[in-house]
Amino acid sequence: MDPVILSRWQFGITIIYHFFFVPLTLGLGFFVAIMQTMYHRTSDETYNKMAKFWGKLFVINFAMGVVTGIVQEFQFGMNWSEYSRYVGDIFGAPLAIEALLAFFLESTFLGIWLFGEGKLPRWIHLASIWIVSIGSLLSAFFILVANGFMQHPVGYVINDAANRAELVDFLALLSNPKSLLLFWHTISSGFATAALFILGISSWHLVRKQADRFFKKSFALAAIIGVIAVASVGLAGHSQGQEMRKYQPMKLAALEAMWESEQPASFSLLTIGDMTGKKEVWSLRIPYVMSFLACNNFSCGLQGVNALQSEYQREYGPGDYIPLMVVTYWSFRLMVGSGLVMLVVMFYALFLLWKKWPEKWVKWLKWMPLVIGLPLLANSTGWLLTESGRQPWIVQGLLRVEDGVSPNLTNGMILFSLIGFFVLYSVLIFADVYLLAKFARVNPDLEIKESEDITPSISGSGY
Repeated sequence: MDPVILSRWQFGITIIYHFFFVPLTLGLGFFVAIMQTMYHRTSDETYNKMAKFWGKLFVINFAMGVVTGIVQEFQFGMNWSEYSRYVGDIFGAPLAIEALLAFFLESTFLGIWLFGEGKLPRWIHLASIWIVSIGSLLSAFFILVANGFMQHPVGYVINDAANRAELVDFLALLSNPKSLLLFWHTISSGFATAALFILGISSWHLVRKQADRFFKKSFALAAIIGVIAVASVGLAGHSQGQEMRKYQPMKLAALEAMWESEQPASFSLLTIGDMTGKKEVWSLRIPYVMSFLACNNFSCGLQGVNALQSEYQREYGPGDYIPLMVVTYWSFRLMVGSGLVMLVVMFYALFLLWKKWPEKWVKWLKWMPLVIGLPLLANSTGWLLTESGRQPWIVQGLLRVEDGVSPNLTNGMILFSLIGFFVLYSVLIFADVYLLAKFARVNPDLEIKESEDITPSISGSGY
């Protein structure tokens, strides 16, 4: 264990914990905004109750995301000061905009939405939740602009005198194709995550015959938006595969465990072998499929890991340029497998709506709460693939991981903070899940009734 390995573990653990909350927040805010808009247009009180019920869960998750996200900023300066010094002129710009514009937009108008009901005109109250949702989009965009630069650096020059990269084309940074694809993929994942979340909780209540009209409307909205979102995730992933072939061919070869170049290239359903031994023992492959995924045709060739390793050694000098194969290979399959199951679940939900809730199919709703975990698994493994597949680069082709760590760190410093963050974030995850489960189980009809029943006694008590 050394400072580089410990720092990587620390950042990896904290970012995975943070990203546990982010996609749900991204998608759920828009669902709440849509529900409140429908109430504003129809004056149907059910939509108002829907906005309040799901909005409460949104706020819980938003708060947890803020707490876990703040730590990321500090790690850039504390654990990765050489990285920040070398590319901070580029990387810092979108992060600063995210904090000063997007985050304050979200937090300010979330407060207005929470405390402004009944005190502000209805259209202003409605506008505030839409601004929160748009702010979350902007926040995701600028963060992914920063991450996209790490995957495919653009818009910079190297200042040899200062020994650092400097930003010269901000527009190129904003329009980086890698960033745009990451944004498309992440936002689609957010909507899919929120849709599965709403489907799972709605199903739990429908099985118990609680607030049927309320949760059938929630279920229908989530099913319609969810199937579009899951399909969009797949299309974004397909586009990323083609982009990966151009800018990160080693990541593409590694996620397929494709040691030797192939033309046409096959898709691995299962590969057995020594993932560090540069060879496979046995694999089950579908011919031509990987060529289609990477090139949109069935005949193009893809470079294998061994050929790319030799090429990178000639271009960048001696070293091991192969990412940890077992992580890239299996994280990709867990991500895609989860996505396919999510698509099946969405079609089941649409089938229930189309057939008007047939009794013999409704009984399967009792298993739907389990699917809430599917997008969380897909999101986490997707980020593992995105970040670990870039190794050994912290910025692709520009800066290696070991060159970005802070020079004065000791094992004791990082180990102490690593354990502290792990314990703290575990407690936060537990608190988040506990609060979400507690408020998700509330019957909104009974909650409204209890609120109405208690109002006269409070009004007559002299307060």
